[in-house]
Amino acid sequence: MQQKKNSRLVAAEIITQWLVDRRFPDRQLARIEHDNAFIMEVVNGVVRNHNILRWLEQGMVPSEPEPFFKAVLYVGLYQLLFMDKVEEYAAINETVDAAKGRPGGPGNAKMINAVLRRAQREREDIFKELKRQPDDIRLSHPDFLLERWRRQFGEIETGKLAEWNNHPPETILRVEQTVISEADFLAKLSEAGIELVAHPFSDREKFYILPRGLAVRKLPGYDEGWFTVQDPATSISIDLLRPCPGEAVLDACASPGGKTAMIASRMKGEGSLVAMDLHDDRMATLKENMDRLNLGWVELVQGDAREPRKALGDRTFNAILLDVPCLNTGVLRRRIDARWRVNSNRIKAITEIQYDLLSACAELLKENGRIVYSTCSLEPEENEDLIARWVREHPGFSKEKAKKTFPPKTGTDGAFAAVIRRD
Repeated sequence: MQQKKNSRLVAAEIITQWLVDRRFPDRQLARIEHDNAFIMEVVNGVVRNHNILRWLEQGMVPSEPEPFFKAVLYVGLYQLLFMDKVEEYAAINETVDAAKGRPGGPGNAKMINAVLRRAQREREDIFKELKRQPDDIRLSHPDFLLERWRRQFGEIETGKLAEWNNHPPETILRVEQTVISEADFLAKLSEAGIELVAHPFSDREKFYILPRGLAVRKLPGYDEGWFTVQDPATSISIDLLRPCPGEAVLDACASPGGKTAMIASRMKGEGSLVAMDLHDDRMATLKENMDRLNLGWVELVQGDAREPRKALGDRTFNAILLDVPCLNTGVLRRRIDARWRVNSNRIKAITEIQYDLLSACAELLKENGRIVYSTCSLEPEENEDLIARWVREHPGFSKEKAKKTFPPKTGTDGAFAAVIRRD
């Protein structure tokens, strides 16, 4: 029988990959079979608190360790400083053991042991000193983002936003009211000993906060399609789209399908709804969710929203949802690594893609049709500025309305949506 691998070692190996190439290993995390929740928390916590951990390393280690041993050190420091439920002796001993099997392991293990025991002794002093550090260290965000947000939101709101981003996200369920009533849903979960708390952003759609530590796939009603997992901020784009029974509607970048399901419920199974996405893995996820939600009447199409006619031919639509790829700065709680990947070049590159997507998909609108452009980003270049420029450069289209959510105020993800109508 194969011996179970040291969980700290697994976490360190994943973090090493991120330190080396900054590619967040989502698929690698998804394949973990043992201690999944622990490893996920450690990996996400280390990436989220990278600036704090780097500050500690620079103050406690004479010379910079190799990436693997740096990762092991960060795994230990994160447990000692941020994970109250982990026994300190286990955090130290098993982390030190994780370092021993590599070339140079004994010497680095000795260094890691010394640093972790010092952090254990000086924990209170570390947090006092941390409060005196600049915001990029104290809040573990890149200066580039903090400066942008200060100009946009002001100093106080920027601090609130960064602090919001540093808390693990809640899992939120939207009740699929075409399948089960809100009252019956709550009753069924209550019978299973699960008490949900209504999210204050709930309105037409009903959202509930799931207690931490529960596996979504094991909840009552998962296989029956009673709910989807999605943040309330996703509803603002559907509210603006106003899909109606009998219309022809396109969800142009549909996977994983939460917004598709919301559109479908408002169409009541009447009309045509096309859900499109590009990549094989995203199409597989979309199909899995449509099957689970019993939405077999939704037409799934694989295609590129930058060239939608290749997949859709001459079809036209009354309404189109275009949920574009973005920098994800409204969902930094969930997209743990995204904060470290925002820079001027990426902003320029992503806005060019977003502009092209909007131009291509808007051409599929029927006369007087409407397209909702949406992001889960807070950056004006991706949102207000892009829409204003696009409408200015496309006669025959006009912006009707826009909505935006700001996480510390709405208690939701950050999102932007604007509806544009073809005249």
